[in-house]
Amino acid sequence: MDSIMIGENIKRLRVQKGITQEQLAEAVGVSAVAVSKWERRETLPDISLLPGLAYFFGISIDELMSYDSAKVEREIRDFIREHTKAAEEHDLKRCMALSKAAYRKYPNDYEVMELYMWDLVGGYADNASEDLLKHADELEKISDRILDGCLNAFIRNDAYVMKGKILHAQGKTEEALKLYRDYLPDWYQTRGQKTEQLFGKETPEFAEALRENIAELSRFVMNKISKQIWFCEEGTAQEKTEKAVMICETLRTLQEVLSPAAVDRTVAYFAEDTELKIRYLAGGEETLIEQIRKYTK
Repeated sequence: MDSIMIGENIKRLRVQKGITQEQLAEAVGVSAVAVSKWERRETLPDISLLPGLAYFFGISIDELMSYDSAKVEREIRDFIREHTKAAEEHDLKRCMALSKAAYRKYPNDYEVMELYMWDLVGGYADNASEDLLKHADELEKISDRILDGCLNAFIRNDAYVMKGKILHAQGKTEEALKLYRDYLPDWYQTRGQKTEQLFGKETPEFAEALRENIAELSRFVMNKISKQIWFCEEGTAQEKTEKAVMICETLRTLQEVLSPAAVDRTVAYFAEDTELKIRYLAGGEETLIEQIRKYTK
């Protein structure tokens, strides 16, 4: 047994699973001190413990003993970086190719699992029912594996979201809505809201958290307004662009009562979002882009 590799592997897999040394020790029937010594490469696990350790982490004994943890971590980080770049470029085929290859190589990594399942259905939003139904069995298995073993709240929430989408595609919308009500946080349970509530209202930390929340919520609201204009209202692309311009001008009048810099950032965000809509929904008509682009600066 390679003491360097198995110790590193146990630590990497434990951290990846989001558990403490004490929790791992309890799961395999040893002391936390023993786990600590494994991870510090001072001792080796007894050979009788290897099957249980491998089963606990969902890998083979060979993988437990032979992973190059630094290489694995580097490859996963490289994958996520490349995937993020492809997503920013709206290259869904590239995203799918990357996540498929990563999932084949690292089927037990929760970040890889999460990205792969969303790529299967074309991303986080506007998923076609036929895609969800086509991959329902695989998506359900991935979601269940995440919920059974992953402690990352964001990834767990995505698993619930996926389960809800599958239910909706199956015509079980009420079950999907109940699932979301039972397991997903509402607006008041978000990280930003809880960070703000962590501090006293007279403290500078509260003021800073409040400013960050206002900025984030402003972008969020403007994103929703943009969607309403482009997806829910009648009108030509020219009329929708003119409405977006009018909203930008109206927002700028708030500079007299709110932070000018904050207003400018909100306007720029809304203008950039509108430009993207013009590019992808209105054929990238340059005359429309020119009308909105001046607000992005």
